[in-house]
Amino acid sequence: VGRRIESVVLPLELLQQLKQSDFTDQQEYDAWQKRNLKVLEAGLLLHPRVSLDKSNNASQRLRQIIHAALDRPIETGKNNESMQVLRSAVMSLASRSDGSFSDSCHWADGIPLNLRLYEMLLETCFDINDETSIVEEVDELMEHIKKTWVVLGINQVLHNLCFAWVLFHRFVATGQVEMDLLYAADGQLVEVAKDAKATKDPDYSKILSSTLTSVLGWAEKRLLAYHDTFDSGNIYTMQGIVSLGVSAAKILVEDVSTEYRRKRKGEVDVARNRIDTYIRSSLRTAFAQASL
Repeated sequence: VGRRIESVVLPLELLQQLKQSDFTDQQEYDAWQKRNLKVLEAGLLLHPRVSLDKSNNASQRLRQIIHAALDRPIETGKNNESMQVLRSAVMSLASRSDGSFSDSCHWADGIPLNLRLYEMLLETCFDINDETSIVEEVDELMEHIKKTWVVLGINQVLHNLCFAWVLFHRFVATGQVEMDLLYAADGQLVEVAKDAKATKDPDYSKILSSTLTSVLGWAEKRLLAYHDTFDSGNIYTMQGIVSLGVSAAKILVEDVSTEYRRKRKGEVDVARNRIDTYIRSSLRTAFAQASL
């Protein structure tokens, strides 16, 4: 459309540029339109960067348009009255700013929508024909992905955390066999640990805590009774899972926990404490099973 990416509300432009005749059938067109309207609803109404005033007329209009379109699709691809009303409401909401990006459209930079969209973008770094491999053009692809930062409200520290999560999630989702993914996720947590020490943003701390709690929970489910988890077929994954769990625990304890800050850091050895817990818990479980 001849404008900078940060000044474009992509779902709105898709609705403006494409029309029903561009689709194979009515059902496909209806589903596509609803998806774009749902993205606008999520970004502008449900998870906006700047909180909405309940009396905002544009938000009320957009809610009415989306609700009506779920029953009867609007006519897209034209500058008709329905599209003009939609564009007016969307641009009014997207143009609201907290002062940091005065000439940018804020349609997808509210948490957690922006993180979910960015996670989906990072997923494209994996080879479609081999789900455990990263594409050869990953550096070039990543440069394109980073162009969305201004649209999604992403920065380097959020990127580092999201990429660590994507690598970890891909390892889990593909059968927990590709150690390169596990080691890459653990390596990315090294960058996350540096960010956690330097970044005091409370919103980032909440995302960090939630993400690493999920990673640690997954690891400890396998390590607190590791005799039940590991055998000759998968023992090679144990070292990587221990390292990942300890890395996540260290960040949570040292950089998120307020209790840790009140103590002298020398009093707490997170790695030793976690491994000791895994061994003792697993031995208790094994003895309990043997005595049955």
